[in-house]
Amino acid sequence: MQTKLIKVQPEDNVAIALVDLVQGDRVTFEGEDIIILSDVKAKHKITLINLEANDEIIMYGVLVGKAVTQVKRGEALTVTNVRHESSPVEKKTVESVNWSPPDVSKWENRTFMGYHRPDGQVGTANVWLFFPLVFCENRNIEILKDVFEKELSIGKVNKQRQLLRNLISGNPAAAINESETEGEQTFENIEVRFITHQGGCGGIRQDSETLAKLLAGYVKNPNVAGATVLSLGCQNLQIQILKGALNTIDPNLEKPVLIYEQQQMGTVDQMLNTIIAESFEGIKEANKIKRQPAPISKLKMGLECGGSDGFSGISANPSLGYASDILAAVGGSPILSEFPELCGVEQELVNRCVQDEDAQRFMKLMKAYEHAAVAAGSGFDMNPSPGNIKDGLITDAMKSAGAAKKGGTSPIEAILDYGEYVTKPGLNLLCTPGNDVESTTGMVGSGANIVVFTTGLGTPTGNPIAPVLKVSSNTVLAERMPDIIDIDTGGVIRGEKSIEEMGEEILEHVIKVASGEISAKADVLNQNDFIPWKRGVSL
Repeated sequence: MQTKLIKVQPEDNVAIALVDLVQGDRVTFEGEDIIILSDVKAKHKITLINLEANDEIIMYGVLVGKAVTQVKRGEALTVTNVRHESSPVEKKTVESVNWSPPDVSKWENRTFMGYHRPDGQVGTANVWLFFPLVFCENRNIEILKDVFEKELSIGKVNKQRQLLRNLISGNPAAAINESETEGEQTFENIEVRFITHQGGCGGIRQDSETLAKLLAGYVKNPNVAGATVLSLGCQNLQIQILKGALNTIDPNLEKPVLIYEQQQMGTVDQMLNTIIAESFEGIKEANKIKRQPAPISKLKMGLECGGSDGFSGISANPSLGYASDILAAVGGSPILSEFPELCGVEQELVNRCVQDEDAQRFMKLMKAYEHAAVAAGSGFDMNPSPGNIKDGLITDAMKSAGAAKKGGTSPIEAILDYGEYVTKPGLNLLCTPGNDVESTTGMVGSGANIVVFTTGLGTPTGNPIAPVLKVSSNTVLAERMPDIIDIDTGGVIRGEKSIEEMGEEILEHVIKVASGEISAKADVLNQNDFIPWKRGVSL
């Protein structure tokens, strides 16, 4: 008989519907019959006890909300009868971190085929990166992108261009090639990628300094072999600020970084011709770098979620959390971000900080972030999106408790603010927004050489320099959007696979992508998203 309800922790007083339930259904759960008092869509929650106004709602073993009105046993929780509530956190409540790591005997000697850098980092990709210091140079970046992509990828024509060609020729029914590329690539071992953004000038100076740190992190990222940087000349983000950020992140940087300032170079044609000729020489040299074996401890794995649903916290996220624990146990560096989506589980995370000063820093960053949100007329309680709410995540604490499962159970070795680079093995917490692209952008700028992204609703997010793997919380999504989903954890919901089995499958897939054996679906779609976090106001 199909299981219809699931409870995450023994102390929870709510259960998640695994299938659609109809008012009047009688469901046997934990040896007792429950009468369903209202229609409940799969992924949504029912209360297992009678709740009065202001009674606490416990899920994942933590406070995720309070009842607004009376809610009877078997009734669905909704945005009208539940409000966001989370427990206050003041300090660590344990003296030391006790962790029982998973058995990693089969993983300790595992390797991937990566690109070794002089600083000891290893990339999962080999990219020559073009980016501007200021939005005024976006047009020139786009010109360079058009030139390099067309000339370095001979005959590359995507399906949509083929379709338009057919329409123009009056033959819309003509065949469209399944492959995006025809012909051969000019270079075998190097990819050329391009970033544009809307920053670098016009905001407060701190925004430009933050952007410089982020861009320096992209240069430092092991997936980057070298970079071409365009500056206008008069902007807030001066070349010297970028050089200072590069020197801070790595005083001995051994990568070629070519920087050009338009206001010192004459005409656009003169500048672009110089950039193309000199960048081409750098790209040729970078193409000589080939993949070699590296221990999986060289992986810095970003942990991301977006378009989450009511199943994310019980399938995709804990499965990724188990993969994260394995990686941490062998000396790799998982990175958990999205601070607004850690609201409600702060006590657990504080207690997992190895260093007391990191616990204090985490609380300070969280409180400063929440105060800034309130000052702007918002708050963490407004975090769940309409899609989240529609699919069962009705409070921020409820969403956060499930989202935090991506970080597994391992000790937290470092707390980083936005723009700071990962240097310690083990789980790192990075302060970023909950916004999918801003968070992914930030993790890659902090050194992530691969990102695993869980989703229940589907999102195409990718990154210019790091593979972004999509993990679906349910099989319906994986079957509906197969072109964006890399891994399906729906088997966990059906009881066919354990969290541990699914976590190992995720890590195996990560190793294959890191080795270049298979491509992330986001890379196949050429999904290269880059949105820096702008903390300040515009001036």
